[in-house]
Amino acid sequence: MLKELSNDYKETSIGLIPSNWEVKKLGEISKNKNSSLSINALSDNFGDYILYGASGLLKGIDFYVEEDRYISIVKDGAGVGRVFLCEKQSSVLGTMGYIKAVKETTCLNYLYFLYQTINFEKFITGSTIPHIYFSSYSLIKVPLPPLPEQQKIANILLTWDDAINTTKKVLKNLKVVKKSMTIGVLSGRIRFEKFSNDNKINKRDNYQIPNDWEIKSLSSVLKQVKNPVKPEKDVLYKQLGIRSHAKGIFYKESVTGESLGNKSVFAIEPDCFILNIVFAWEHAIAKTSINELGMIVSHRFPMYKPLATKLDLNYLLFFFKSKRGKDLLGLASPGGAGRNKTLGQKEFLKLKIPIPSIKEQKAIADFLETFDYEIKLYQQKLETLQLQKKGLMQQLLTGKVRTI
Repeated sequence: MLKELSNDYKETSIGLIPSNWEVKKLGEISKNKNSSLSINALSDNFGDYILYGASGLLKGIDFYVEEDRYISIVKDGAGVGRVFLCEKQSSVLGTMGYIKAVKETTCLNYLYFLYQTINFEKFITGSTIPHIYFSSYSLIKVPLPPLPEQQKIANILLTWDDAINTTKKVLKNLKVVKKSMTIGVLSGRIRFEKFSNDNKINKRDNYQIPNDWEIKSLSSVLKQVKNPVKPEKDVLYKQLGIRSHAKGIFYKESVTGESLGNKSVFAIEPDCFILNIVFAWEHAIAKTSINELGMIVSHRFPMYKPLATKLDLNYLLFFFKSKRGKDLLGLASPGGAGRNKTLGQKEFLKLKIPIPSIKEQKAIADFLETFDYEIKLYQQKLETLQLQKKGLMQQLLTGKVRTI
């Protein structure tokens, strides 16, 4: 049971804490040991014991360094300061360290959550390869409840961790299934029963698709939309951008017509396929909606409207979000990386894509959108759980909310 107490606190060097808590240095409640294991030396070593790296579980090896559970901390390189709660009979790479609790006074699980609250940035040394030393951060003062209360606090936070990890696994599985289903439905290898009159697959124009699907160039199913805008000096205009990796549209700060000068800009039209020609090869694609009415873009963001009887906008977007679609955008974007790899709009319209009937296109898009909706729901759930855990940690680890 959680209780919020208003008295029975004491003033300390780290602020108000419950009167039966202590102030300790990290070095008094935890011990550190460095690792000397190298991934290169273990490249041919395989087994049943976990080896952890800076991102978590790395591989299995045939020996272990630590018999009991411990906390690992990244002490060198990217992710410095990141901590993991590690399983017994396991090891960590040399870029990490082992952290153990002083058993007489400290619960390992509690210590793990305590370490998560520490800002290690001020202890980082080294400009090329960042590094932190236990000798430096071990001097940090932290609040320490009695052992039974530590265990209760840790158990509450572990419940949130379990929920977070379960949600992450569901999210990961959903994304894997969606990827597989996207490949299946966009190639016609997986079809809805009402559209499966002719399931025979044949090869045409480098596609293996059903007999009743067509291959069409984009020029035959898209119409470019251009709505030129002449900026007025004192009017504010909101511009949009497109994130790479098919992450959608974002809005930029409003600018005056005067600041646009003689720049060629165009009004957004809803329900169009839009891309950034400079980063199309990096999946900078999206669709416009009524939310973008009144906004503008430069000539680097061409818009295309599907012909209603031939192509569904959502189907088109899902196709170009796929690996095959990204590869085609790369083919239409010759040159080196970055700003020299610009999409040729004529080449883009020459691209050929597989096109089922308009009804099947809509069914495919609706099917894939259900995955996107589920993924969005679980992503929101994950963010909520993480926010709740952060709030709980702030309350429980400072004694503002008690478990007694």
